[in-house]
Amino acid sequence: MKYNKEEITNKANHCLGCKVKMCQKGCPLGNDITQFIAYVKMEKYEEAYKTLCNTTVLSPICGRICPHKSQCEGSCVRGIKGESVSIGDLEAYIGDLAIKYGYTIPKFSKEKRNKKVAIIGGGPAGLNAASYLARYGYNVTILEKYNKLGGILRHGIPEFRLEKEILDAQIEKILDLGINVKYEQELGKDYLLEDLEEEYDAIFLSFGANISLKMGIKGEDLQGVYGGNELLEHRTHPSYIGKKVIVIGGGNVAMDTSRTIKKLGANEVIVVYRRSQKQMPAEIKEIEDAKNEGIEFLFQTNLVQVIGQKKVEGVECTKTKLVKKEGETREIPVDIDGSNFKINTDYVVMAVGSKTEEDIVKKLGLELTSKGNIKIDENYMTSKYKVFAGGDLSGTKATVAWASRSGREAAKSIMNFLEQ
Repeated sequence: MKYNKEEITNKANHCLGCKVKMCQKGCPLGNDITQFIAYVKMEKYEEAYKTLCNTTVLSPICGRICPHKSQCEGSCVRGIKGESVSIGDLEAYIGDLAIKYGYTIPKFSKEKRNKKVAIIGGGPAGLNAASYLARYGYNVTILEKYNKLGGILRHGIPEFRLEKEILDAQIEKILDLGINVKYEQELGKDYLLEDLEEEYDAIFLSFGANISLKMGIKGEDLQGVYGGNELLEHRTHPSYIGKKVIVIGGGNVAMDTSRTIKKLGANEVIVVYRRSQKQMPAEIKEIEDAKNEGIEFLFQTNLVQVIGQKKVEGVECTKTKLVKKEGETREIPVDIDGSNFKINTDYVVMAVGSKTEEDIVKKLGLELTSKGNIKIDENYMTSKYKVFAGGDLSGTKATVAWASRSGREAAKSIMNFLEQ
C-alpha cells in the first residue's frame, strides 16, 4: 500500500469533518476518525498517530485488512451520494509513517503498578489487552505457543494481504511498552491454568478459535478435504498444480484460501456459497480481488456431499432460494428440490467457520456457552475468579477490529478488578 503525500492529502481533504461522526460509530474500536484525518490535512502526522493510539495499537494492520466498506467507510456520510472517504488507506499510511519515523505508542500513565497480568495468546485481542495494561503501568507477560506473536494476523492472513514486515515492526513497537513475552509456551502442554493462577493477579485468555468447522455431511472425511483455517495457519498445502479446487464458504477465510490456492498454481478454483453475494461476510474488496484473479463463484449453492471412495472425486450441490422466515433478521437459504448437480474436483476446502480446540477448552474447567465458547460476563470475567477471556474464544465477531476491541475492553475490566 504505497501512496505519496499528495495522494494522501487529496484523500484526507475528501473528509467533511462531520460533527456527528458516523464513521466513528461504524468503527468497532471507536477510532476518532475525523480528528486523525484533520491532523493529516494539517500534515501533523505524529499527532494523527497519537489520536489513533487512543483506541488502537494496530493502525497499519487494521488500515490494510479491516472490512472498511461494512464498518467505518460504510458509515461515511460521503458514501450516501458518492465515494466514501478512504479511511483505511489513511490509517495504514499513518501507521506506516509511525514505523518509518519511530513514533512511539504513548503511555497513559507513568505510574508503575505492582500487579502482574498473564495474557495467553498474542493475537489481536491479546496484543491490545497487553498494550492497554502496559500503558497504565501494569506488569504484563504474554504466553505465546509459537516463536512469534501475531496469532491470526501471522498465521491466518496471507502475505499478499498483510506484509509480515509491517506486522513484525508494529509488534516490536507494542513490545517496546515493556511487555514480557514467553515464546513456545502452549497451554495444557507447557503449563496449566492453575500454574498461572498462583503466579499472576489476573489472567486473560485470548488464544483464538482456529479449528475449521465441519458441515456434518457425507464424504467430509475423505482424503483431499481440508480445513481453510489449518491450511492458512500451518501452510501444509498439497500440490495444486493443474488441479481443480472447490472452496466452501463466504467469509474472508474462504477468500484467503481460494486466492492462496490459485496463486499456488491451481488450474481452477470455485467458491461455493449458499447465500447471495450481497450476504457474503467477506470484505467487498477481497471478493473483487478474487474475481479479478480468476476465481469463480457459485452463489445460492449448497454443498450436499463430497463424492469419492477413499479420496475426493467430486461434490454434489443443490441450488438454494432465499426465504424470509418469522423471527429471522435476514433471509435464510433453503435447498431447492430437484436442483442437485455434481462437479468433479480434486480437492475440497471447508471455510464455513471456526471453533476453539475442544480439548484445551474442556481442560480449563470453565463454563461454556451453548455454542461451545467460553462464557464471560459483562466484565469479560469467566466462571473462574480473576480469569478473563475475549476475542474469538468468547464468541466475539470474527474480525480483527472486534477482537482488538474485546482485548481493550477486557483490559479495562481487568484494571477495575485489580484496583478494587
